Amino acid sequence: MGKLLDSINSPEDLRKLSESELPQLCSELREYLIDTISKTAGHLASGLATVELAVAIHYVFNTPDDKLVWDVGHQAYPHKILTGHREELKTIRKKNGLHAFIWRGETPYDLISTGHASTSIGSALGLAVAQKRLGLSNETVAVIGDGALSGGAAYEALNNAGEMKDLNMLVILNDNEMSISHNVGAVARRLTTILTNPHYVKLMKGGQQVLKKLPAIHELALRAQEHVKGMVMPGTLFEELGFNYSGPVDGHDVLGLIAILRNLKAIGGLQFLHVFTKKGKGYPPAEADPIGYHGVPVFDPDHGIEDIKTSQKTFSAQFGRWLCDRAEIDPRLAAITPAMRVGSGMSNFAARFPDKFYDVGIAEQHAMIFASGLAAGGLHPVVNIYSTFLQRAYDGIIHDFALQDLTAMLVVDRGGIVGPDGPSHQGCFDIAYMRTVPNLVIMAPSSLDEEYLMLNTGYACAHPCVVRFPRAEGTESGRKIGADETIKIGKARVLSDRGGDLAIAAFGPVALSLEKPCSELGITLADMRFIKPLDYDFLDQVGKRCRVLLTVEEGAREGGIGEEIASYFEEKGYRCRVLCAGIPDRFIMEDTRASILKELKLDADGIIERLKPWLREY
Repeated sequence: MGKLLDSINSPEDLRKLSESELPQLCSELREYLIDTISKTAGHLASGLATVELAVAIHYVFNTPDDKLVWDVGHQAYPHKILTGHREELKTIRKKNGLHAFIWRGETPYDLISTGHASTSIGSALGLAVAQKRLGLSNETVAVIGDGALSGGAAYEALNNAGEMKDLNMLVILNDNEMSISHNVGAVARRLTTILTNPHYVKLMKGGQQVLKKLPAIHELALRAQEHVKGMVMPGTLFEELGFNYSGPVDGHDVLGLIAILRNLKAIGGLQFLHVFTKKGKGYPPAEADPIGYHGVPVFDPDHGIEDIKTSQKTFSAQFGRWLCDRAEIDPRLAAITPAMRVGSGMSNFAARFPDKFYDVGIAEQHAMIFASGLAAGGLHPVVNIYSTFLQRAYDGIIHDFALQDLTAMLVVDRGGIVGPDGPSHQGCFDIAYMRTVPNLVIMAPSSLDEEYLMLNTGYACAHPCVVRFPRAEGTESGRKIGADETIKIGKARVLSDRGGDLAIAAFGPVALSLEKPCSELGITLADMRFIKPLDYDFLDQVGKRCRVLLTVEEGAREGGIGEEIASYFEEKGYRCRVLCAGIPDRFIMEDTRASILKELKLDADGIIERLKPWLREY
């Protein structure tokens, strides 16, 4: 660790350094980030891009009295280091360790949790209004970036902020993928320096007061000013929303950032600073492949992640293979992702079929609405959204898919426990909130073969269908599944049945892990396959014959499938007792997926243990 970084345990320590020492601090911070994350795994490229920005913000603003909100928490690793978590970074994304994203209350510098994107501006606006209402004069800063400005919530907040009067708030766009403009030239940099200079602002305001007495000339001057700014700066939209736009500026010039931030702080009002950064800055492999180094496993910094093999046995990878196979034979297919092509296994598809691939950015609700238009227009959309992000598109499930009974398929990736990404990303709730929606067919595959068959089945169905699977590896037989092979909707697969009076109804991959112990213990086991519609023929047989039925779902127990089956048994008057195994009514913190499932007794051993008191011969 460098000697400067070793002395930084809070932003107060940072502000004791001279400006001339800050470039060296940034270099040490970047080296520490690479060294630590290569040993722990985690998000890397985004944090490397924000080193200078984090240093400059904490140097200029009096945090934590001044309020700072980071969007997309994985770009905030440098912020975590500077706010007292230098050593704790080694525990990030581990059980009882540092949270993967920004977590409210983790330090006094973190007032708002930010695990999902595009929320920083709205939260900062609320903080700024609260400061004003309480008669406080603290500054409020929102840092949005890493694609988060593509989310509709960000624009809703900008629009709302423009209606506020006499409010101080600075929005910083960390543009690390050149999403607005490629022009970072000397003219733009110099113009930003001029426009943020307090003397320039004072001169402009004074001139406006004089020209107000000459309306015609005043209007002409305003139009000329906007015309000149519009020719060389990409911020017209933000100006129209009521913000004073500045930029674009070099986000890796820490001293230049400090000068501009000081000017903006002195000016006050609604300010929007556009900063260009390079994702992966300072580590050549990450600069060359920022997507690949977005989230990394443990690796050797001298060799990078190139030699680390990515498993092709995951449910996500199988979806990608099915998508390519289907695109080969169906010209109507349209595949949609809200900025998750890599994690969703769609990279190969995007390269092979670019005219059938649509990345709509971090805009899950729009993804659903866009898909409804494609379906109504005669195409066959397949939308892949992580369970945790699907929460943001719930209205799309109801209004844009189910209500209109469109021929469209929704693929829910990361359903259930995801592990180290923590409580904001666990896919706990989708089963409970989707199963109440009419017109939906919802499937949960237990293997890669089953997944392929269910994708075929959902695609062939004339109604909106959902295929839901976890972030995990799956088993497969290796046989070639035909494009027309499907399964009967609403029909379970009985894996073990020796006529006993104990039964398990399992949803998802856990079913296969239970096959051997259930066979040995004489427990009836069904791979239920369908969350909706349920296989009521099987349930009736169990209800009439068995003493106990244990339902197993990798989703919220409250409001889940188990409760639905228990209610059904009660209505039918069955004396069979229903036990419900699922995710308990609490948020699940960081740990490995396997460890969490074991702790929740949702692995094979834990599930059998739940039934041990009911085994007559145990």
